[in-house]
Amino acid sequence: MNASSQTPDSTIRVLPLQQAPLPDVLMQRALAQQANARTVGYLLDSTNLPHPVVIPRAESVHVVVADIDDLGEWLIALGGEIHVSPAFEGVEVWMLHASTEPREDGSSTSVLVSVPVPSGELVMDWIRAAVKA
Repeated sequence: MNASSQTPDSTIRVLPLQQAPLPDVLMQRALAQQANARTVGYLLDSTNLPHPVVIPRAESVHVVVADIDDLGEWLIALGGEIHVSPAFEGVEVWMLHASTEPREDGSSTSVLVSVPVPSGELVMDWIRAAVKA
């Protein structure tokens, strides 16, 4: 193609990857992830809940805590039910399935709080009572 056949409108604009527009589906997922992160961030700002690891996703926010007492604090704050994984190498993963207070539009953010617990560890009855049978 010679220079005379190119028009000003036919130039190709190359953007750095960070500035490139996302397809609609990816943009919706990114916006949902940001909204979930913001919602849980507000919750953490207004409470003293332990949160050493927070991983926002489009469908939920995962929080990994250090011990079963920390999981209990989240249970008190949000309610919900606990699921316990099968033991693997002497450890079970206890995961609280909860959600934030509803937003103005009625939606809420799913919060999954997990902690590794050694098999056979003593767990307070009120926490054990939240385990889904």
